[in-house]
Amino acid sequence: MASQATRSAHLHEGGAGRHDIDPAFVARVIGCVGDRDAPGLRALLLPLHPADSAEVLHQVAPDIRAAVVHLIGADLDADVYAELSVETREEVLKLLPARVVGRLLAELDSDDAAAVAADVDEEQLDEVLANVPDEDRAVLEQSLSFEEETAGRLMQREFVAAPEHWSVGDAIDHMRKVGDDLPDRFFEIYIVDPAWRPLGAVALAPFLKAGRQVPLLDLMEPAQVLIRSDMDQEEVAYLFSKYHLHSAPVVDEGGRIKGMITLDDIVTVVEEERGEDLLALAGVGTDGDNAGDSVVGNLRARTPWLAVNLFTALLASTAISMFEATIEEIVALAVLMPIVASLGGNTGTQTLAVAVRALAQRDLTAVNAARVILREVTTGSLNGLIFGLLLALVAGLWFQSAGISLAVGLAVVINLTAAGLAGILVPLTLKRFGADPAVASSVFVTFVTDLIGFSAFLGLATVILLQ
Repeated sequence: MASQATRSAHLHEGGAGRHDIDPAFVARVIGCVGDRDAPGLRALLLPLHPADSAEVLHQVAPDIRAAVVHLIGADLDADVYAELSVETREEVLKLLPARVVGRLLAELDSDDAAAVAADVDEEQLDEVLANVPDEDRAVLEQSLSFEEETAGRLMQREFVAAPEHWSVGDAIDHMRKVGDDLPDRFFEIYIVDPAWRPLGAVALAPFLKAGRQVPLLDLMEPAQVLIRSDMDQEEVAYLFSKYHLHSAPVVDEGGRIKGMITLDDIVTVVEEERGEDLLALAGVGTDGDNAGDSVVGNLRARTPWLAVNLFTALLASTAISMFEATIEEIVALAVLMPIVASLGGNTGTQTLAVAVRALAQRDLTAVNAARVILREVTTGSLNGLIFGLLLALVAGLWFQSAGISLAVGLAVVINLTAAGLAGILVPLTLKRFGADPAVASSVFVTFVTDLIGFSAFLGLATVILLQ
């Protein structure tokens, strides 16, 4: 095993105490690729933690990454491939022979093996599985039979279970006997009935403190959370957060234990879901989100939502065109219009971020929706009063017109109130109809604030100044 000094030599300390890959280290990797220096690459990458090796592969350009895989891909730790993003993993697995991929799958825990196998090209998968030992292949095929992003795909099939009549000593003797078959890490021993239905769990801390003669039932906490194998991974993450779980058993439709999910798997799920929601909230798909992605991938991810945004912007511009005569009469309105729309857009975005986060964390439900809506509308209205007054004062001093001052002040109050309402109602409505509120909400909220901001300001100006 590499020493800590060797493992950390490639790191430099970034902001907020964060440790990042040293750019000079990445440059050395690229230099070895240019020299076709496989021994040099092994000396650089093999001693690293798998997560750090994966980060290096993420940082380099696709052609450099491909060269690294061609030169030493078979020598990299199997966990390196488990640490890669889905897009990068799909890319590099195509470069490896089926026999190498099969060997790597056999070296991984069952949950990681399933994740990696899911990204193998379909045309290559049968050949890859043929190179996996029979026992491991059967487990992999069972995992792959579950839908993506479900507990069945996420779970680890290695777990520790004991019958209800065992003592601590019985369990210790059993674990010593089958040591190689135990999971690499586990937090609980599941107590099962003769049909393998979980009755509860014994945490490792009280287990290790107890004498050999103590019955496991005396240490057992009754089973409160059982994860169905078809449960969506977001629901699983919510249960882990709500009940502060370190691990949980996964059961089939008959309630029989089939595997377990541990906290490290949930951390990965939370990171993936949070990243997807952030990209979706910005109108960017979940493809084309990596530094090494191609221009074509980025275009494919971003163009559709820009097209929707263009359409809604044209609708808002139509509202402006209805007041063309007013703008020609009072040119000062063209100066103030973007300010009204911008304040509304920012208010809507703030409310939207709060709403999407609350929906994801189950803090916003049908029970408290009315109260949350009232809170956000009130907040928007009060902000509208504050900034409407400020902008009215500025406009009055700037253009020496009480009418313009009144129109812009009232427009800001109206638009910020509408922004607060839209920021909460749009995601709630999308959620009600089964759509992902993170994906489409921002486009529609921006449309509402632009349309109401322009219409309210120009309409009020027409009534106050030209009637």
